Amino acid sequence: MSAAGAMVVALDGTVLVVAQPSLQRDLAASLTQVQWTSTGYMVAVAALLVVAGRLGDRYGHRRMLFAGVLGFAAASAGIALAPAIGWVIGLRVLQGVFGALLQPATLALLRLAYPADRLGTAIAVRTGAIGVAGAAGPVVGGVVVAELGWRTVFVLQVPIAVLIAALTIAVRTPRPQGSVRTRLDLTGAALLTVVLALGVHTLAGVPGHGWTAGPTLLGFLAVAGLSAVFAAHERRAAHPIVPAAVARSLPVTASMLLLLAVTSGVFGALFAVTFVLQQGHGLGPLAAGVRLLPVTVVMVLGAPVAAAAVRRHGPRRTAVAGTALAALGVACVARL
Repeated sequence: MSAAGAMVVALDGTVLVVAQPSLQRDLAASLTQVQWTSTGYMVAVAALLVVAGRLGDRYGHRRMLFAGVLGFAAASAGIALAPAIGWVIGLRVLQGVFGALLQPATLALLRLAYPADRLGTAIAVRTGAIGVAGAAGPVVGGVVVAELGWRTVFVLQVPIAVLIAALTIAVRTPRPQGSVRTRLDLTGAALLTVVLALGVHTLAGVPGHGWTAGPTLLGFLAVAGLSAVFAAHERRAAHPIVPAAVARSLPVTASMLLLLAVTSGVFGALFAVTFVLQQGHGLGPLAAGVRLLPVTVVMVLGAPVAAAAVRRHGPRRTAVAGTALAALGVACVARL
């Protein structure tokens, strides 16, 4: 059940990559608008993930998983019927809200269902399921879009999500020992949402305005100012989204910045290559999906290799080597 819920979110992301050029043509959308079908979802998830975890601690993770998958299904059905790109973007943001409910719940339910000596295996199965879903996404999306259109991608998500909701009701998990009644930092979540959304919006406008144009500079100044307000609020909050110990930890901060840089490069390249293959080289969705498959397959196969490298060479050297390889790959893609 937990693995299935995580798979839905992973599959949704990689399937959509292949469908975006078809979606753009059908709805006469701009490239920036199509970008927001992905970034709107991720902004919502990033801003609400910690809040969603605390909601699960307070009200129960099974309830959050159930609400998350049903909301995900309803948003998917809405996107399949969307008459314009604005509706797609808005419903994708709503999907992100429900996706945020899903993610912490899937891990928390594993912790409740398995003893400590078997938890590592259960998490490994969940991670493998996410990898398989991510790897299958481009090919599945290519077949579906080529034969039935991009809307069918979202139609197919509905029965899968409903099935997971039914399993959530049928499968019982042990109750946690009491609930956590911490206050929710809704102000911090709102500030974080605005900072992330404004930052993405400013970056998306750079190709049209330029780095030194007024709108770009004003956007970055606003992001910097609101980030300072968010940091000041978090220092005063009784239950901050980002605990002070985490914020002051240099290893954690460095790891997050490294992860941000690598994922931005890799998934940004995936977005660009999809349009190059379909619009620049005239390939269909299936042919483009097959050519994206090596990226996700190598991610799955590389996970145990990376784990072995960490054990042998330590996390610092492994992270540096992985970052260098990712940068080299993005640089090669940029020359296509």
